[in-house]
Parts: sequence; C-alpha cells; structure tokens
Amino acid sequence: MGQLDGLAAVIGGSSRGIGRAVAQAMASEGASVVVNGRSAAGVDQVVAEIRESGAAVTGYAGSVADFETARSLIECCRDSFGRVDILVNCAGTAEPPRSSILNLRPEAWRELIDSHLTGTFNTCRHAAPLMAERGSGSIINTSSHSYLGHYAGTGYPAAKGGVNSLTFAMAAELEEHGVRVNAVCPGARTRLSTGAEYEDRIRELSARGIMSDAVRDASLAPHEPEHVGPLYALLASPAARGVTGRLFSASGGYVGLHQSGREIPLAYRDVNEGAWPLRLLGEAVIPSLLS
Repeated sequence: MGQLDGLAAVIGGSSRGIGRAVAQAMASEGASVVVNGRSAAGVDQVVAEIRESGAAVTGYAGSVADFETARSLIECCRDSFGRVDILVNCAGTAEPPRSSILNLRPEAWRELIDSHLTGTFNTCRHAAPLMAERGSGSIINTSSHSYLGHYAGTGYPAAKGGVNSLTFAMAAELEEHGVRVNAVCPGARTRLSTGAEYEDRIRELSARGIMSDAVRDASLAPHEPEHVGPLYALLASPAARGVTGRLFSASGGYVGLHQSGREIPLAYRDVNEGAWPLRLLGEAVIPSLLS
C-alpha cells in the first residue's frame, strides 16, 4: 500500500528533470499519473518507464503556457482516472545566458513569465475548481532560490517570485475548500543547472559578490533529481493534511522551510506629530539597514 493509493496526479513539465522524478516518486507511492511535456517523444518515454513499474499512467504532450492546452491536460486526468487529486507544476525554461535588466529582450521576458508563472496559473485555474468541488486536493508549485536574486537574471527570478505569491494567495483562497497549496524550491542536476555556460555564470556571480561561496559550491555540485521527489509526494499525501501556504527547499537529503512574509519594525512616529521630517526618518531607518 502506497501513501498515494487511489489518487490521481497531473505533473506538468514531467518529461525530464525534476518533473520526471516527481512523476516516478508519486507513481511508486500508488498514484495514477499524467505525464506532461512539450515533447511528445519525451512524454512517451517517461510514460513507458512508469508503466514498466506497473503503475497507472498516461501522457499528454503540450505547453501549459497555453490556457486551452492546460485545460485539456487537466481533463485528460479526469477522463482517464475519474478524478484530479494532485497537481504538480514543474514546467519551465531557462533564462538566456548573460541576461539582465540591462539587455533582456521583451519577448524573452514574456516567454519566461508565460512558461513559469502563467503556466502555473493555467493548470491551477482548471484543476482548482474540480478539487474545490470534491472538497480535497493538493497543489504543489515549483519555485526557485532565484526569487532571492542569488542567480541574477531578470525574468526567471521575477516569474518564480510570482509563483510564490500565487501559491500563498491560492492557499488562502482554497483552504476553506479543503485544498492545500504549497511550493518547493528544488536543488537538483537538470538541463537548467549543468553545462559550461551554467558553471561560468555561477562563478561569475560569485566573483561579483552576488552569490555566497556556500551557494556557489552547492550550485556547482547539484544532487540528482530523484532526491527531491519524496518531498513532493509527501506534500501530496494525506500525511500533509493541514500543511498549506508553505515554501520549502529540497536538495539531496536536505529539506528546509522559508520564513516568508516576515516584517521587521524600523521606525514609528505618532501621526499627531505630523509626517516624518526627512532628516529624522533617515536617522531612524538608515543605520539599521546598513549595520
């Protein structure tokens, strides 16, 4: 008996990398799985791998950045397995090498936002009503430490920051319907985190002081994707009932939790004394920011 027996899962962006590992992890726990990716050949290969294990699986090729394709993907799960219990969003694309706000082309920005953020919205928009109607479900989005600015770029961090905010908003909206929504920042060896261009970029960011030595070393030696699959499966399982609106990290054997939304008081002035004089406001705020 697996932890996900009787549940049906859609894994967006699962024809390779982290999504593939998540699909395999959930299938190994008894879930019926819909594999998705833009490449039909890639989808077919993962479907064949999972089918060999004896799990129920089907595939649907297409980009979730398209709203109607995302609808068809969710409907594929419902029509194939009679229900949609789990949605995982792993689809995405890399930012062009050496890009920043100084040179990123608008069309590249749009592709990044569509692939990561709009694609996540699209699948959630179609799956959430089905889950809310049933009174249960688990949505797990894929974020990245890049939302902190560690990896530079522009569109990729912005999209992942948007995924985080979308996750928190949906968690608040769907909790009363019994639907959980969480996100994971995975660290793993994939096509986005390997190769000479990637390694040169990491070393450059470290040399510029944007990235710490610890983050640099971890980025240059990522663990295999199968190590992050169990956390996704756990969050989808009944054992995680009540866990929602959280942002996790997973890399190798490590699991962490981000403390999001924490606000630190900096200064206070009674409004009856009038607006802050600029000099006094600076004296109250700036030293604590630079200490």
